[in-house]
Amino acid sequence: MILGLTLPGDRRERDGKDEAAERAGAASKTPTARAAKAGATPAPGSGSPSVSASAPIPAAAPGAAAVKANELGQVPVLMYHRIVEKPDRPLDRSAKELYDELTRLAKEGYCPITAAEFVSGRFNVPAGRHPVVLTFDDGTPDHFALDAQGRPRAGTAVAIIQRVAGENPGFRPVATFYMTRELFGMEDAQAATGLKWLQRHGFDIGNHTMNHPNLSGLSEKEVREEIGEIEDRVVRLTGRHTTTLAYPYGALPEEPAWAKKVDGRYAFQGNFVAGWRPSASPFDEEFDRWEISRIRSEGKIKENDCKKYCSTAWLEHLDKNPHERYTSDGDPNTVTFPKAAEYRLAKEYRGRARTY
Repeated sequence: MILGLTLPGDRRERDGKDEAAERAGAASKTPTARAAKAGATPAPGSGSPSVSASAPIPAAAPGAAAVKANELGQVPVLMYHRIVEKPDRPLDRSAKELYDELTRLAKEGYCPITAAEFVSGRFNVPAGRHPVVLTFDDGTPDHFALDAQGRPRAGTAVAIIQRVAGENPGFRPVATFYMTRELFGMEDAQAATGLKWLQRHGFDIGNHTMNHPNLSGLSEKEVREEIGEIEDRVVRLTGRHTTTLAYPYGALPEEPAWAKKVDGRYAFQGNFVAGWRPSASPFDEEFDRWEISRIRSEGKIKENDCKKYCSTAWLEHLDKNPHERYTSDGDPNTVTFPKAAEYRLAKEYRGRARTY
């Protein structure tokens, strides 16, 4: 039930080491587990001035109440790997599958935000719409390349995202790409141009370690070097640090603090695992910025946990249970939710809270 990564058929055959690593990374996640709060401080500027816990929460704006805003609802963070015409690996999605899933998100009122925006606790989603975080692991060439005219190459994830945005007004063409040494298959000079293009166009670059190892089996020095080496390279190419890390295989190191901060080299505001459920809202007291859950992009497969826990199943569930889904009030400076959900609000956001 943990990740739903064992799938039948030739396309579902999976390297046993990778599967075991991904399962190990999510083994501590259970439906009832509360997020560990140690070291989980709000991102700069994301909280609010100190407000007494007994002070009444102001009423929501009429428009927020009208759209049934619930900014304590769940947020899908979708996890993609290779995007290819003929998938032959368990984590692959075809270009058509990506296009169809993004189009579904657009039609159902989802608005993409980046991982960096999500962990900041301030993102601008129109009233009545729902944030979704699109994440792509490993930085493979099918994610992004520029053609001779300097435009995203047809068939790449970026080109597909932009196509869906062009066809569906209100669907932001943004995503987060988690980098390893592959850097979209580009040499450094080309990679510098490409990464800067992504950043200029609102896309987000994240850290996925240099060599994609299972961090749970590495020493402190090895963990810090794997994270630091790719961070150094991204900074050298773009002039910017990454904001978030995605654990390879979803596996945490022996001491999670090793993957949070090294002075002068990296300092993340949130880390993502390979989970099986939507993330809690960043304003929910159960939100753990150091183990943010992602959902594998996949169709419903009756022989496998994806029948219930992959993206298609979760999107169906949230569509049928809209009260569980994050619905924006349209104001990035307030956090609106039904009065009955007040007990779930993290105290640092009380000053921004509005209820109805």
